[in-house]
Amino acid sequence: MTAAAELMDYDEVIERFDPVLGLEVHVELSTSTKMFCGCPVVFGAEPNTQVCPTCLGLPGALPVVNAKGIEAAIRIGLALNCEIAEWCRFARKNYFYPDMPKNFQTSQYDEPIAFNGWLDVELEDGTVVRVDIERAHMEEDTGKSLHVGGSTGRIHGAEHSLLDYNRAGVPLIEIVTKPITGTGARAPEVARAYVTALRDLLRALEVSDVRMDQGSVRCDANVSLMAKDATEFGTRTETKNVNSLRSVERAVRFEMTRQAAVLAEGGTIRLETRHFDESTGSTSSGRPKETSEDYRYFPEPDLVPIAPSREWVEELRKTLPEMPAARRKRIQVEWNLTDLELRDLLNVGAVDVIAATVDAGASPAEARAWWVSHLAQEANTRGVELADLPITPAQVADVIKLVAAGTLTNKLARSVVEGVLAGEGEPVEVVEKRGLKVVSDDSALIVAVDEALAGQPDVLEKIRSGKVAAAGAIVGAVMKATKGQADAKRVRELILERANA
Repeated sequence: MTAAAELMDYDEVIERFDPVLGLEVHVELSTSTKMFCGCPVVFGAEPNTQVCPTCLGLPGALPVVNAKGIEAAIRIGLALNCEIAEWCRFARKNYFYPDMPKNFQTSQYDEPIAFNGWLDVELEDGTVVRVDIERAHMEEDTGKSLHVGGSTGRIHGAEHSLLDYNRAGVPLIEIVTKPITGTGARAPEVARAYVTALRDLLRALEVSDVRMDQGSVRCDANVSLMAKDATEFGTRTETKNVNSLRSVERAVRFEMTRQAAVLAEGGTIRLETRHFDESTGSTSSGRPKETSEDYRYFPEPDLVPIAPSREWVEELRKTLPEMPAARRKRIQVEWNLTDLELRDLLNVGAVDVIAATVDAGASPAEARAWWVSHLAQEANTRGVELADLPITPAQVADVIKLVAAGTLTNKLARSVVEGVLAGEGEPVEVVEKRGLKVVSDDSALIVAVDEALAGQPDVLEKIRSGKVAAAGAIVGAVMKATKGQADAKRVRELILERANA
């Protein structure tokens, strides 16, 4: 690992060098079965239970292409403004690694299904950066190695390794950018914004669950530096399998400061893969980076070429949803949000859940109030995204409807939400189980009001003398007596009526 003393100050890096980025994002598709066999795709299944002779690479087993995987690849390519190949084929990428049982990966090499596209990325201050897409190609995922023992979780120092082939053969789309230049000091921010925008687009397409924490989206960040007077790109490093948005930004920034320090001391940058350490925000050396010649690509002999008709491509184009950027602009107008308000919602990941809550019948203002206050605090406490809380937008909308109907007060509604989050059922079930309905029966309220007035005769005299603001003390007493289940507005009305009766 590079010591902190060997890093260059970031401002000095920007003064002396121009960063060049290349981002490769691997996306696991949410198909029911794997790319070349009928094994189910189930995250978290018992190791080696979702396998067959084909994905284990046993002799005589032949692959068959997953049509849904091809459809998803084309839709992704179209959404990224790519050209869709009229003819393409799979290739064998040959290399040995224990978690790849066939000793080759079925991928695409010089004939990807989608190529030459772009994605506009909006930074936090509203600046838009166009990221050019080199290609989006189909391939299969590898299995997973678990290194047991040691302190790093990696193979070095491990006592032994375990292999789980459940993931082997899961459909992947690899999206590769062209070199990203001219971003200067904002290079780490651009990297994060690009992966964020790509994740949002994939979620809108419903082709992946985009769970970075589960490896559904993984980013390989290529970084190199050019001296200010240079005309050629520097040697790059590839930080592998970065699995969070924050980590993408940190990995790029660290590599820029590390590489700059090496170059400033007269050293050279190795063409290599590197590993990112979440706990320290640093990268460490992996293995020398292979070239395409090392992989000995050749056309996959067991799969026929893919030749999507133009009619089919245009039919798939019609299935594309409203793109995230256009949707955000529409929502901003419909919800009457300022740029800052919209940015705040985006930063906490609240736009989608609020929109779904509105679709379920709530007003934008009420939905925002719940998701960006009480529920955002809950998500922060649990260390999860808003969308991962154990409450759905439809359930939040149901709570809002119960308040609007007078069944719940805002205070009681928070108790209902807490019950839903605790797994106690739907909102109406929590209301019944916890006995949280608003007490709206006047006879019961009158008894509570009379008792409160009798208990505070001095307040009663103030109300009778015209100081109606004093009624607040009686309202508080009644709410306490009814455990917050009284309709405060009706209680106030009854207090004034009874005090002056």
